[in-house]
Amino acid sequence: MFATDHDLHLAAWQVGVHEDGRPRMVGHFNGRIDNPRLASKVVVCHEMTKLARTIPPRAPWVLAAWDFGRDIPTDGFPDVSGNNLHGRLVNLPTRGVTGYRWDGSCHDWTQKPEHYAAIHFHADDLHDAGWETSVTLKVPDGLKSGLYAGRFHAGDDEAYVPFYVRPAVGARKAKIAFLGSTATYMAYSNNHWQIDEEKAEVKRGRIIAYTGDELFLNERRDLGLSTYDTHADGSGVVYSSRLRPIVLNFNPKSIVWSFNADTHVTDWLEARGFDFDVVTDEDIQDEGVAALEDYNVVVTGTHPEYWSTEMWDALVAYFDRGGRMMYLGGNGFYWRIAWNPDRTAIEIRRAESGARFWVSRPGEYHQSFNGELGGLWKRIGRPPQSLVGIGTFATGFDRCGCFERKEGSRHPRAAWIFEGVSEERIGDFGVLGNGAAGIELDGMDVELGSPPDTIVLASSTGHSAYYLQSPDEIVFNHAAVSGDANPRVRADMIYYTLPSGAGVFATGSISW
Repeated sequence: MFATDHDLHLAAWQVGVHEDGRPRMVGHFNGRIDNPRLASKVVVCHEMTKLARTIPPRAPWVLAAWDFGRDIPTDGFPDVSGNNLHGRLVNLPTRGVTGYRWDGSCHDWTQKPEHYAAIHFHADDLHDAGWETSVTLKVPDGLKSGLYAGRFHAGDDEAYVPFYVRPAVGARKAKIAFLGSTATYMAYSNNHWQIDEEKAEVKRGRIIAYTGDELFLNERRDLGLSTYDTHADGSGVVYSSRLRPIVLNFNPKSIVWSFNADTHVTDWLEARGFDFDVVTDEDIQDEGVAALEDYNVVVTGTHPEYWSTEMWDALVAYFDRGGRMMYLGGNGFYWRIAWNPDRTAIEIRRAESGARFWVSRPGEYHQSFNGELGGLWKRIGRPPQSLVGIGTFATGFDRCGCFERKEGSRHPRAAWIFEGVSEERIGDFGVLGNGAAGIELDGMDVELGSPPDTIVLASSTGHSAYYLQSPDEIVFNHAAVSGDANPRVRADMIYYTLPSGAGVFATGSISW
């Protein structure tokens, strides 16, 4: 069709090839392109209008007409001219976004895809860094399920590559499963909020000291962004991938957050001699309740925040079969996500409300990977309280409080939890913020779905004015939203059982 054997590129141009044969691209475009056309002649104004209004376009001089409103969940886009010059996207530019036809009459791209026939390209999009495999590891037969890391040296520098090992197929399983919150790890991967957020110190109530990793990432934006960042053009980052170097948030020696914080839970399990296996978010996504059903109890990490529909439904099914959970964190089960087909990327839409670093544009609340409405699980009609008894109440980042026992801790159904514990105040010390109740706090609310017979064992106290109710907790602005003025700025430690035999113990605090 063309007098060339080269590919045609949109939103960038080629200046050569990499050693592995991939094209070397420059001049990356920031912005939206809607249904581009390629013609064999100079097109005048009235012909442009005809091209825009007719899908597929009917003109002999149309060489290609790409419809970006089709195949939105995929990395492909079809040529509808009849010449079959179909295209493929790289590095996950944002799909399911409004185009020039969008008039506000529809907010779901699955209903009017022609209103969403645009793709938002960013110069800093990154899905696959394209690294060649340099090291492989065959997991030895009989290796215990757990958390491991490869340790690499280059002179005085070292790096760790963590990985989880599941039990071999057919092997005996432990009674305890630790949940590796890999979707949440991906959401936070390589975030730049400490440096980029202009009110970071106001939010934390203190001067911020940057780590070496944060300074390195600030210089190397080419390593990709987190879903807490914005692109260079100011639009929110809706995708995060694991096919790139993850310097921050997935490193044993990085800040005590997300993955690194969760190593305190696995260390506790090992130090106390508890036999446990590891199950990750991808496992639940792929296998459903089958990934959980052989375990008596599932133990979470500190921050299982991001959950897909498939994962949520699997946990409901696990509880229906009598499964138990120890939810040892806060701000869990908060945002709905979607996975891409090969589980290398997640998607988040920051819709309507919630604690957010950016907000999805109007009309763009539906996820491109599966068409589901994104945003808070609470806004979708499934508050975290309906799943695990508690849900996000507040956040704060200066210092942590502690728990004070309630009468419920002496209830006959729950007294066994406190055997050997004589103190009334629990956790008035700790590595993270000097207390066991802090960072992000979850509380019980029967109106949001907490089982009516939930026992509140303890509630947190000692929160400063820098602890504030979560935005989704506030209907109308008022001054009494801080920890020194509002009793709802707290964490509830709870326990309940269900008729199925299921039970949940939850601490409601990231710093627990």
